[in-house]
Amino acid sequence: MYSRRKFIQTTITSGGAVFTTGLPLFNINSNSAQIQKDILGHGDFKYRVERDWSKANSNSHPVNNCHEMVLDKNNRLILLTDHPKNNILIYDTSGNILDTWTLNFSGAHGLTISEEGGEEFLFITDVGLGKVVKCTMNGKILMELEHPSKIGTYTEHAYYRPTETAIGPNGDIYVADGYGSQFILQYDQTGQFIRKFGGDSFLQPDKFKQAHGVAIDYRDPNNPTLLCSARIKNTFKRFTLAGEYLEDHYLPGAFMSRPVLDGENLYSGVCFGMEEGNYNMLLNKGFVTILDKNNKVVSNPGGTEPVYKNGKLELMLQELPVFKHCHDVCLDKDKNLYVCQWNADGVYPYKLHRV
Repeated sequence: MYSRRKFIQTTITSGGAVFTTGLPLFNINSNSAQIQKDILGHGDFKYRVERDWSKANSNSHPVNNCHEMVLDKNNRLILLTDHPKNNILIYDTSGNILDTWTLNFSGAHGLTISEEGGEEFLFITDVGLGKVVKCTMNGKILMELEHPSKIGTYTEHAYYRPTETAIGPNGDIYVADGYGSQFILQYDQTGQFIRKFGGDSFLQPDKFKQAHGVAIDYRDPNNPTLLCSARIKNTFKRFTLAGEYLEDHYLPGAFMSRPVLDGENLYSGVCFGMEEGNYNMLLNKGFVTILDKNNKVVSNPGGTEPVYKNGKLELMLQELPVFKHCHDVCLDKDKNLYVCQWNADGVYPYKLHRV
């Protein structure tokens, strides 16, 4: 029987050996037409996979890792990659490239879209440079947050590798230091530091192991809260907008990326997975997970069907080898999904058509 205690005792912070199942349900090396016939997901959240959705040319628009994607109000899909030749690829929903630009960031990782006075802006993090920037939709940098060590928030030698941002209802900026010192740092809309919370701990519920993503949860419109992913703990942690810890949502087996809120549902790419009896992070075991308004898992495209016993969620695993490492999920207005992958041989996003 899987237990949280056993998970904490055996989980490590870096990928372990790759486990290969015996016989997959379909051949991942078969042609895309065959794979596209396969339907992923469970219940009301089922999808047809389109692996060749992107019309980008790998010679002119190469990617290393497709880290994150957002949808703007003009229905354009904006993809962040860590290839310095083109950090941003802008698509229509048919996969055609509309525009590209770059900040020459080789560690581009987090992408958040915000709106101020009817105008949209992008926040981008670079984990290697320790940068968080706000820029226009065509790549002009408007603001860069100061490094925490420069303002006395971190010591000089503390790690700072920001992975994600979220923008609060009053314009406050929340930065997840997911590959660094495991804090969430809060700034006002002008970039002035307010506070930090969280920190590094396996056991303390208000602290993180790999605070990979952060998002504002508006599903209760009268009480927006902050959702943060603690990837190594397989947990989404909820805080007030002032950084007070509220609760955990534990998803055993899911080394998840950032929380993505759409309507009543929460979506996340599961970047690493497990196998029965091995509770370390395993490579090439990704899938997508979907939660309802009550934070109950209702579908796992590419993963096993979610099962609850006595109100507790059972261990979730990859079932079909469609994905390697799901790093982000984006939704369009028709509720189709676009899945970005890390360490997946330079593949462009897959489109999952809602069926």
